[in-house]
Amino acid sequence: MNAVQLFALTPLIVLSASSVVLMLLIAFSRRHVTVAFMTAAGLLATFLCLPAVYPDLPQQVTPLIVLDGYAVFFIGLTLAAAFALVLISYPYLQNRPGRPEEYYLLLLLASLGAAVVAASSHFAAFYIGLEILSVSLYAMIAYERWSLMRLEAGVKYLILAAVSSAFLLFGIALIYAQFGSMEFSAIAARAAEGGITALVGSAMVLVGVGFKLALAPFHMWTADVYEGAPPPVTAYIATVSKGAVFALLLRYVNQYDVLASPQVLLVLTAVAVASMVVGNLLALMQNNVKRILAYSSIAHLGYLLVALVAGGALALTVVSYYLVAYFVTTIAAFGVIAVLSTSERDAAPIDDYRGLAWRRPWLAGVFTAMLLSLAGIPLTAGFIGKFYVVASGVSSALWLLVATLAITSVIGLFYYLRLVAAMFEQVETHATAAREEPVGSFAATAVLAVLTLLLVVLGAYPAPFIRLIAATVSF
Repeated sequence: MNAVQLFALTPLIVLSASSVVLMLLIAFSRRHVTVAFMTAAGLLATFLCLPAVYPDLPQQVTPLIVLDGYAVFFIGLTLAAAFALVLISYPYLQNRPGRPEEYYLLLLLASLGAAVVAASSHFAAFYIGLEILSVSLYAMIAYERWSLMRLEAGVKYLILAAVSSAFLLFGIALIYAQFGSMEFSAIAARAAEGGITALVGSAMVLVGVGFKLALAPFHMWTADVYEGAPPPVTAYIATVSKGAVFALLLRYVNQYDVLASPQVLLVLTAVAVASMVVGNLLALMQNNVKRILAYSSIAHLGYLLVALVAGGALALTVVSYYLVAYFVTTIAAFGVIAVLSTSERDAAPIDDYRGLAWRRPWLAGVFTAMLLSLAGIPLTAGFIGKFYVVASGVSSALWLLVATLAITSVIGLFYYLRLVAAMFEQVETHATAAREEPVGSFAATAVLAVLTLLLVVLGAYPAPFIRLIAATVSF
């Protein structure tokens, strides 16, 4: 490793150092506000390192890590999402029992794991980054250990994540047995050799990735974990965790021409169709907002697979833009849930939102904007993202996937508008988790305002951002 390669690792080094500094700070000071501030400062410092290292990229730092425009973009997206969730988490944890300081340490470590996954060029780095991310998430989900719901969600995620890790390890071992390497480029160079061992190994890796992304039929854990985890943690799982794994999947599929295999193409097409159908149909039957958003996330990952299967240079831009839109809407949606939640329970049942427009018009407006974006209504970022996904599918003549996307999007419109209608319903009495009428802090309100503004700007005038993605996101 030379000096330039070491300098390219600066963002990961700063993020790691921030975790160590925060751990030492917690040992000496148990002040929630100080720990939250230092966490945000560490994430911001890491983010500011990205423009500094960008001119020297791309850099292959040992066979394990590649720092290029693509990795920098997704690391930046991870840091921005984590920063927003720190500001949303602070008021949520402020009035809850227990000590919240270690929660922020876990969030920093999870972000480090996600950054390593996004920059991986070797199965060893991918697995190490994924385990750093996953182990941190186990603890974050069950952090409020006095709550049986949190513990149940944590145990479910632990068991199914362990199963997915077993599939991943076994698959990686089989691929190594076939090709004698775990480096992505070396595997791609010998992929034409084929072999039943490599085929089975690739299938097992795909199963492991399917569990991490909650793609159908590997989605069984999603709704229960989303419902049981604290809203900021749920938002982290839905965005940063899935975004990092999908970024790696996109790099591997596109950079190494995996779609040239008819078997892989068929499997990805089947998984995309199943995810879109299952996610939207199951969301129709839910009366819990967190479960609705859980099944909605399965459908949205299915939409993303359409662009992945379409492949080509356009896929990079489409997936990157769609993930940004999805991050914005999902973080803001769970941010509203966090603000409305009380120290007794989360604002999850749909009855908690009846008449919200008349009680908390600002929050109802933000939530409505996010739901409309998830539904793909024009003048929102979600519409532009879905439009580009359809365009990529049409350009590759993926008519089955495009038709499924169109039909399931219409189905999804029903449960999104059902929530909007509940918020604008005229009610005199209602059961609500927000009887205390909790008031979010200035930081959480500012985050929701910025995300709403981003949603509208990216939907009404997306061209500059799309050009930025096209210029930055490349292998």
